[in-house]
Amino acid sequence: MMTERWKPTMKPELNDKQITDIFPYLKAVPPEEWMEAKAFTKHFKAKSRIFHREDAAMYGMFLISGTARITIINENGNEAVLNKLSAGEVCSLLVLSGLGGRDYPGTLIAESEVEVLYVLKSSFLRWLQVYEPIRSAVFGGLLEGTLRMADILQERQSLPLEQRLAKALLAVTSDENPLVHTTHQELADEIGSVREVVSRTLGRFQNNGWLETGRGWVKIVNRGCLTEPTM
Repeated sequence: MMTERWKPTMKPELNDKQITDIFPYLKAVPPEEWMEAKAFTKHFKAKSRIFHREDAAMYGMFLISGTARITIINENGNEAVLNKLSAGEVCSLLVLSGLGGRDYPGTLIAESEVEVLYVLKSSFLRWLQVYEPIRSAVFGGLLEGTLRMADILQERQSLPLEQRLAKALLAVTSDENPLVHTTHQELADEIGSVREVVSRTLGRFQNNGWLETGRGWVKIVNRGCLTEPTM
């Protein structure tokens, strides 16, 4: 029985312009296979969990709009950001775990408002194997996602925490929009640290006059200081 969480909001047609503009390789799927895939789309608000292990047992997914973060639980029991997913991309962990017959090891959390296309897992895996345009595009994205994960892990090992935190804050703000709604725990997950350390570092940044912070928000006051290579 489909829960409210999975109640369809729109049935995509093969020639639906939005979907085929973002995922042109899906034009390879015949109309009858769209019906078999029981495809539907759903909108989620920022910070919603949009995909996890239980979902991956039933569905494959394509991110139509917005951005999401792929998180895993590390050996210390903390949630850590493994990678990012942007509109038009497919989660590399989903592909690898699906083809390998393993449980999906992560969770996808919306960073912004997102729209997601879901199809039955059996259809998702069949399309990867049968249709060359889909296979080529998805595996090309898988390579890019793997390289991006390697960059994130290397950055965590090579950059001091202060620089990782500053970089994360600068990435989600701008001169025009200096305010970001986030928690210290979410920032810790983002940069591979713990909340207490992030809170102390934000406190130092605030004492230096580089930013202001309150419950659930951070406002950048001096971007120039945060972009300095040493702090």
